[in-house]
Amino acid sequence: MKSTCLALVLILALAVNAANAAELRVATASNFRNAMVALVREFEQASGHRAVPIYGSTGKLYAQIINGAPFDALFAADTLRPERLERDGLAVPGSRFTYARGRLVLWSPQADYVDEQGRVLEQKNFRRLAIANPELAPYGVAARDVLEALGLWQQLGQRLVQGENIGQAFLFVRSGNAELGFVAWSQLVSGPQPVEGSFWLVPENLYNPIEQQAVALTNTDATRAFLSFVRSTEAAGIIRDHGYATPESGRP
Repeated sequence: MKSTCLALVLILALAVNAANAAELRVATASNFRNAMVALVREFEQASGHRAVPIYGSTGKLYAQIINGAPFDALFAADTLRPERLERDGLAVPGSRFTYARGRLVLWSPQADYVDEQGRVLEQKNFRRLAIANPELAPYGVAARDVLEALGLWQQLGQRLVQGENIGQAFLFVRSGNAELGFVAWSQLVSGPQPVEGSFWLVPENLYNPIEQQAVALTNTDATRAFLSFVRSTEAAGIIRDHGYATPESGRP
């Protein structure tokens, strides 16, 4: 009899948890894909909620949001779009926060192709240099900042191949369509397999900081729970493991 009662209690508890569980859609900048996969896995196990990431360039995701896309949160690769959404009343007031700071790296899958000072850019011994589109992606803005700081933006203009987001820029280089490209440091250190080749970790004084902010777009229990989890110590460790700095930490 006692075992029967216990089983009934467990069944009822599971039913309550299932009834309270919800699904949320999380618009996520492409550079943060690998980290988001890990965060979602831990969040779903702990909360019972389901989080569905939708990846893209920050600019494209922002355009979808202002045109009514049913996202519950935005994890941008900049501060500009979350600030605009908050200012324009499209985000939950007071929900905006910095979740990560990214680093830019010049990478080639070829060993010894990119030197540790990035002089390969000045030597111009390449046909194509991949970057993310500066009009859509903050990592593209950072790449443009670097090339302008080095006096190479105009000189290399004909050699640039632009991806819609940093994920596409990475694929251009990995596939050989570009010999080298500016990608996110996290893409080299957080994938399922080690990324080989040569790279230059770009000094941060050559581009504006890539401060990445999140903001809630709906005020549901699931959305609040997810953003609260991302701000936890556990989540911060996951984010750092994927090549980012967090507000409480130093360099990645």
